[in-house]
Amino acid sequence: MRTKPVKYIRLSWDEYFLRMVDVVGSRGTCDRGRSGAILVKDKRILATGYVGSPMGLPHCDEVGHDMHTVTADDGTVSRHCLRTSHAELNVIANAARFGVAIEGATLYCKMTPCYTCAKTIINAGIKRNVVLQDYHASAKSKKIFKKAGVKLEIINKKVESYKDQ
Repeated sequence: MRTKPVKYIRLSWDEYFLRMVDVVGSRGTCDRGRSGAILVKDKRILATGYVGSPMGLPHCDEVGHDMHTVTADDGTVSRHCLRTSHAELNVIANAARFGVAIEGATLYCKMTPCYTCAKTIINAGIKRNVVLQDYHASAKSKKIFKKAGVKLEIINKKVESYKDQ
């Protein structure tokens, strides 16, 4: 007796790489996001990176956060940990350290990059950024991505929030 096979629905490439972002981020050393990032070209992983302190320096998980308060032009106040490098910067640095060309690549990451990371993404020649969710301070990043022709795709419109935001 033959049974009808159950149709298996494969993940899309974006879903596949976004799931990997979560695993990469689990190596993060700052509990304000534990973000991961993956650079991909032609459906192949070029490099990975996660949020963490510069090599050899103490991590937030070991010594606590280096918090700074930022007041935007519109009066909005937000708090940011400056001890770590963001996952987006680390994935670009990891590719550079090993001589991996990333121009034209797609960047997958947990949330919309901050303004500093967005500028670096543009200068690295990354053409597409797929993020799982939005970042509370992403307005300027969205504007320069649009001007620079970097395609930004936000899967979940939920905005990341922190205890000490």
